[in-house]
Amino acid sequence: MKKVQQPSRREFLKVAGASSLGMLLSHLPGGWVGGVYAADAPETTKIRLGIIALTDCSSIVMAHELGLFKKYGIESTISKEASWAAIRDKMMLGENQATHMLFGMPFSTSMGLLGSPVKPMIIPFEINRNGQAITLENDLKAKGVRTPQQLKPIVDEAKKNGKPMTFAMTFPPGTHAMWMRYWLAAGGINPDKDVSLITIPPPQMVANMKVDKMDGYCVGEPWNARAIADGIGYTAVTTQQIWKDHPEKVLAFTEEFAEKNPKTVKAILRAVTESSQYIDKMENRPNVAEVVSKPQYINTQKEVILGRILGDYDYGDGRKEKDPNYMTFFDRNTNFPWKSHGVWWLTQFRRWGMVKGAPDYTGIVNKVIRPDIYREVAKEMGVAVPKEDMKKESLFDKVEFDPAKPEEYVKKFAVSNVA
Repeated sequence: MKKVQQPSRREFLKVAGASSLGMLLSHLPGGWVGGVYAADAPETTKIRLGIIALTDCSSIVMAHELGLFKKYGIESTISKEASWAAIRDKMMLGENQATHMLFGMPFSTSMGLLGSPVKPMIIPFEINRNGQAITLENDLKAKGVRTPQQLKPIVDEAKKNGKPMTFAMTFPPGTHAMWMRYWLAAGGINPDKDVSLITIPPPQMVANMKVDKMDGYCVGEPWNARAIADGIGYTAVTTQQIWKDHPEKVLAFTEEFAEKNPKTVKAILRAVTESSQYIDKMENRPNVAEVVSKPQYINTQKEVILGRILGDYDYGDGRKEKDPNYMTFFDRNTNFPWKSHGVWWLTQFRRWGMVKGAPDYTGIVNKVIRPDIYREVAKEMGVAVPKEDMKKESLFDKVEFDPAKPEEYVKKFAVSNVA
């Protein structure tokens, strides 16, 4: 008997337009799911992805809107959440299977910090770098405040009068909290003793500043540009000025889901990698701004989003510049999850008294940060990645961070909560 030759993928595509669906299905080699063969198909195809209304949700939104999730066998639903606490809780409950998340959150949930239930999570993919900012109210603009050193005497006077100044961030162990803390401390201001540091969800920042609830805030775009457009504040500093190419949002999964659904995780990463490449072609950014500005995503004017993702910065205090370090989604190894970034985060948990004693830097980081998963996807997609997992870095205050010596780094800072 003559052996029946199974069709190749190319042959399958050729006959797809000429044969009935029933005939095709009878000859499929190993099955066909979405745009992939069964051997590569995700274990779970229906995926809900959580987002917060921020510009840096764009790679998830565009993967959905461009049909890239579908291309890799994922039936995606984008779920806009009200706050980072809601993002965390929906992941823990399994309502969302993947999520847009602040870099520090998978660590805090894995460690059970600050009242969070313990739920191990992983970071196999960094979504973006740069593109956040610290916004201050107009009264401080009139006083010429651009640096924490200039802010300090005003903070000291307010504290002396029994009315400490108030600053907002979006989630205690998250990125905006760390940028605000680091910036204030560089000027000699202790964020836990000299000012009041409060939590406000990103989309509510502008409204709260309008009613004088805070003197400043740190948040992602477009809510810094929105404050300038509304005439209620100005950008004192961008986060890329604090730390060029810093980690920001991540694509997170629970450890349990990732272990049970490794093909699903890789399919999601392929889709978001491809959308990230699309976004970092600058000619595509006007379309990105138009799509993500829609009510179901960020819900603001596309112009408020577009300027800063093109690198056009109006600080609202007379300064304007073309910033080459605008928000990236793919370029300069944006998506690679550096273990050293995880070590840095743990040093800040330690610095601000969020952990008791020195944490297990190596053990925790190895559990949470998963460059091995991203490397597999990058290899399949022909994307070059770093060979190492750790690197030394310095922020704007020139204090060198060596991930091999985290406790030494913590002790370099004059302002901290370490006893």
